[in-house]
Amino acid sequence: MLVLKPEDINVKRRVVCVTSAKRNKDRDPLLSHTLLKELREYYLEWRPRHYLFEGPRGERYSAESVTQIVRKASKKAKIKKRVTPHMLRHSFATHLLEAGTDLRYIQVLLGHNSTKTTEIYTHVATNVYKNIKNPLDL
Repeated sequence: MLVLKPEDINVKRRVVCVTSAKRNKDRDPLLSHTLLKELREYYLEWRPRHYLFEGPRGERYSAESVTQIVRKASKKAKIKKRVTPHMLRHSFATHLLEAGTDLRYIQVLLGHNSTKTTEIYTHVATNVYKNIKNPLDL
């Protein structure tokens, strides 16, 4: 997110083209209609030159700046727990799993090499298990 450029937003496919992320992996996370609309408004108002999200002098934001922005937003939303950017990623994956999205799709969206890494989200996705029909009860 820190090095995203305006051209990394693929409007037609509704994805963000993330290149050389962690461990030099590429991935294309989904972009919601709502967020795409917000990004358009943001872009028209701020006209970023190099990075999609820039500081006042056109420099990219630091990881600490993003963490502070997320914390301020969580306080404004009256969330009592400490919130970090990584928790947002974790929540996104958990919600996808609880909505019935196949674990392999979530693996691709998150850029994980192994399903073992993605499986950490299954222990918190309790709604998924409620909908599983036990074959012995059929």
